[in-house]
Amino acid sequence: MFRPLSIFIGTRYTRAKRRNRFVSFISMTSMIGLALGVLAMIVVLSVMNGFQREMSSRILGMVPHATIVGVNPIDDWQPVAAAAMKNPEVTAAVPFTEMEGMLSYKGTMQPIQVSGVDPALESKVSIVAKHIVQGRLDALKPGEFGVVIGEITARRFRLNVGDKITLIVPEVSNAPGGITPRMQRLNVVGVFKVGAELDGSMALIHMADAAQMQHWQPNQVQSVRLAVKDLYAAPQVSSDIATGLGAAYKADDWTHTQGSLFSAMKMEKTMIGLLLLMIVAVAAFNIIATLIMVVNDKGADIAILRTIGATPRQIMAIFMVQGTVIGIVGTLIGGVLGVIAALNVSELVGWMERVSGQHIFSSDVYFVSNLPSELQGADVLLICSAGFIMSFLATVYPAWRAAKVEPATALRYS
Repeated sequence: MFRPLSIFIGTRYTRAKRRNRFVSFISMTSMIGLALGVLAMIVVLSVMNGFQREMSSRILGMVPHATIVGVNPIDDWQPVAAAAMKNPEVTAAVPFTEMEGMLSYKGTMQPIQVSGVDPALESKVSIVAKHIVQGRLDALKPGEFGVVIGEITARRFRLNVGDKITLIVPEVSNAPGGITPRMQRLNVVGVFKVGAELDGSMALIHMADAAQMQHWQPNQVQSVRLAVKDLYAAPQVSSDIATGLGAAYKADDWTHTQGSLFSAMKMEKTMIGLLLLMIVAVAAFNIIATLIMVVNDKGADIAILRTIGATPRQIMAIFMVQGTVIGIVGTLIGGVLGVIAALNVSELVGWMERVSGQHIFSSDVYFVSNLPSELQGADVLLICSAGFIMSFLATVYPAWRAAKVEPATALRYS
């Protein structure tokens, strides 16, 4: 089968010869280093994708994707919800009231964000009903001032279902300070655990109880909470809905409350990716040393090729082919092993825990009790492309030096 001269000779040079075993060994170590670097990048970025997915599903499964907030308390939330549901991106719309205050129990206090919800509708926009570990969400009844608290709050105050706790919320008044505290005794009717900081900063009460604490009518709410298909479209979707409803409404979304967290996670993934890319770069540029030794070893061969008519461009192509073959093979091996490892890293960690008898990710210490992994094709493509490109660039200088070899000088000292 016909092959160009540069490809034929370049691939031949990648095979081991008896007299240049050391050069072949260096080539093999460069290939292995490149494979390990690609493997590490794929696995680490997949694990970071998994953690980001877990945090997104847990945190954004609890906090509102978006809300349509009334400038004044909303008397009838259903028309607002109906208008929101006309947007194809909206999957659910339910009543919602939000307050901030302090929980007090036996002299101990902590800040809390209290959400007034309708227990019958909350499952449409929240995952809290699936994460109740004590009691029930539907135990929230209007007028009974029940509360569902997070597991961290319950552990901090040593509370169980049936205990009572005091909620302190600020209230505007005519007092000299302008604000007076309002206290309300609440009955713990449930405990949820989603495995995030919300377990210690969030609580749920019935929306009618929230209205009573705000001195509103029982059917009045602060806003309508929306669930959307695309989380990153929530700002635009909520803004469009609020604009259509008029000046009496304004929009809010998750990027105002949780945006900094996810921005930090994205920045962390980017920085770790760049650091791991340095491993791939070191392995790729080891090809430079390999090819320089090959050029020195093949000086006589280069001279003979030049004397029989090979052009400097063909000589350069020979060594670029050799280095590129090393890079392609190393990158492909690392890519295949990285994909396999990323798809099975959770099972591998589980096996290690069973063998050692130790929990690597204990639920008592970490919010995520396993090692999640989410392999993304874009990451694999980007990593492999970076490996290919750096391997190719690493061949340019040694190949250029080979093309500059003078035949007479090389034959004289060979």
